[in-house]
Amino acid sequence: MTAVMDIEARGTQHCETTVMGVLLRHQGIDLSEPMLFGLGSGLSFIYWDGRNMGFPFLGGRVRPLDLTRNLTTRLGLDLLVLETASPRKAWDNVACSIDAGHPVGLQLDSYYLDYFDSKVHFGGHVVAMYGYDDHYAYLVDTDQQGGAVSTHLTNLARARAARGPMTAKHRSFTLTAPGSLPTPHEQIVPAITACADAFLNPPIANLGHRGIEKAGKLVRTWLERADNPQRDLTQAAMLMEKAGTGGAMFRNFYRDFLAECTDLLDSGHLRTGHMLYTEAAILWTEVAALIKKAGESGDTQCLVQAGSVLGDLSRMEREAMQSLCRLGNEAPSSRG
Repeated sequence: MTAVMDIEARGTQHCETTVMGVLLRHQGIDLSEPMLFGLGSGLSFIYWDGRNMGFPFLGGRVRPLDLTRNLTTRLGLDLLVLETASPRKAWDNVACSIDAGHPVGLQLDSYYLDYFDSKVHFGGHVVAMYGYDDHYAYLVDTDQQGGAVSTHLTNLARARAARGPMTAKHRSFTLTAPGSLPTPHEQIVPAITACADAFLNPPIANLGHRGIEKAGKLVRTWLERADNPQRDLTQAAMLMEKAGTGGAMFRNFYRDFLAECTDLLDSGHLRTGHMLYTEAAILWTEVAALIKKAGESGDTQCLVQAGSVLGDLSRMEREAMQSLCRLGNEAPSSRG
């Protein structure tokens, strides 16, 4: 077996922050998962329903790899992203990195991975790969998926070659730290204000607070929209709450990120944002529960209620981000 030594699976919850934790610790940078998510300006929202989709997708974060790009830029790290149409070249890119002693991030479709119990196509999944032998690839995934796991090389190749929504062409990425690095604390305010600005000023109505408002109106039609309501709605609720695509998990991250920030910076705007996201996280769990109940019972009133809560969430998160946006107009004092 060829493997990078001293790789640790931390019991993390989100795939991209899991991978970034592995790659950053290898460079000597150790941050909490909420801090990784917040410094990467990872919070967002999208309501996505395309012609080739069986059912709408609710996303609670920025697009795959945007968090990684944001985070590495803010920390002054060199990020190398490779894509290719050639499976052989794709494998060489990964093997060369591991042979040189560096773990590598992979974007792939989780459907094909041996250890995934939920067989749903998701082309925006990422894992950290740290080793391989003649038959298996050795990976770090989220705690829910087993942490330190393995998959057959043939299945890894299929997952990386998959095409469809959110997929990339055998994408892999590595990072290196140059000499001196900015301290993460210096990047807190720029990360928060950039995230807030994007959330408050989305280019289309499917994104940010406007996307949550749109979801609140359209979720009421989901029983008619679904081919199999019991399957489609319960799966959507599971993805929201357990996989974090649109549910409470990312709001929990942002709440905890803001809590860490309030320990470092003295700002009323920061405290307001933290208070509102604490409330929002609870309501997202309520939305997922109502969608699940609608799928199980066929009761339209559950979706009407979910839509009403989503309307409240749109206003609440807009208010939170408006407060956080004002951080850019003040100089928060550091706490001792």
